[in-house]
Amino acid sequence: MMTNPKRPIRVLIVDDSALVRKAISEALSRDPEIEVVGTAPDPYVAREKIARLDPDVITLDLEMPRMDGLTFLRILMKHHPLPVVVVSSLTQAGSQAAVEAIEAGAVDVVAKPDGTMSLGAVADRLAWHVKAAAEAGSRLRRHPERAPSQTPDPVTPIRSTGRPPHDRQIIVIGASTGGVEALRRVVPLLPTVLPPVAIVQHISATFSRAVAERLDSLAGLKVREAGDDEPLLPGECVIAPGDVHLAVEHRGGRFRTRLVRSPPLHHCRPAVDVLFRSAAEAAGPHAVAVLLTGMGTDGALGMQAVREAGGTTIAEHESSCVVYGMPRAAVELGVVDRVVPLADIPAAIVDATIRR
Repeated sequence: MMTNPKRPIRVLIVDDSALVRKAISEALSRDPEIEVVGTAPDPYVAREKIARLDPDVITLDLEMPRMDGLTFLRILMKHHPLPVVVVSSLTQAGSQAAVEAIEAGAVDVVAKPDGTMSLGAVADRLAWHVKAAAEAGSRLRRHPERAPSQTPDPVTPIRSTGRPPHDRQIIVIGASTGGVEALRRVVPLLPTVLPPVAIVQHISATFSRAVAERLDSLAGLKVREAGDDEPLLPGECVIAPGDVHLAVEHRGGRFRTRLVRSPPLHHCRPAVDVLFRSAAEAAGPHAVAVLLTGMGTDGALGMQAVREAGGTTIAEHESSCVVYGMPRAAVELGVVDRVVPLADIPAAIVDATIRR
């Protein structure tokens, strides 16, 4: 007897541009696991189609007439929470609005298709984000109490021991879907007397700088987008630029960044595995690797390298993950020292640096 195939992910596309709606629809329709059930030129039409079509995921433009996408997103998250992938312009204003959208409850953000992107590249990227959003949505339906909050938690950094960190210590963090919001709940709580921090967040090019600037405004640590061959000092945090791998080296008594334009790994660039493996080589037993929410398996093998080098490994617990993919892969590989919910990650990081 034949079994019924898995139901496709139902997507509603909301964008005021007919050309963009067509491009996104064609791109997503190339994937047999995704079904575009409708499009809408503005939030008012979208509201009616959400009620009628019951989509699993919405792709949402932020710059629209009648009602902007950010306002619509906030209303949607309050009254009818659904997984939303923001499709934003590459302008600085668009990048800042995209970060605000993630804080308001969007699962992820991707760059709006333009004339420089092939349909195949757009299809692969959008399909990945839509599938991750659908997974986040299934967890939201199972646990509605985890709907995103639009009110940031008060930030009280963990008290440092005041002891200067070991000069070979480094903290490396990897995240994907749901990771921008997770980083907002981790990085600002870290004390300034801390080893250097390097982060890989799966994100489109141009948006990484806006994420770094947002975290810098919230944290005591100095947070910036990483450049190539820059010193990385205690009390500093760098985030990998979109579409380029980030690695670290230890030269001349200090850590330095290295940007690598090698092919994507696990369909990701930047990839967490690249950063983690470099930290294992550069810091050995003094490396602390942290794996947060995300779809896929990126980071598990890198975490294995850190563990084999004698470093400390920490993974986010399933209970707080937006998507329990990357941490699950590391746990199932047996390379995680501690598994803790997101709220306890900052304390676990500080504790690991003391133990090292």
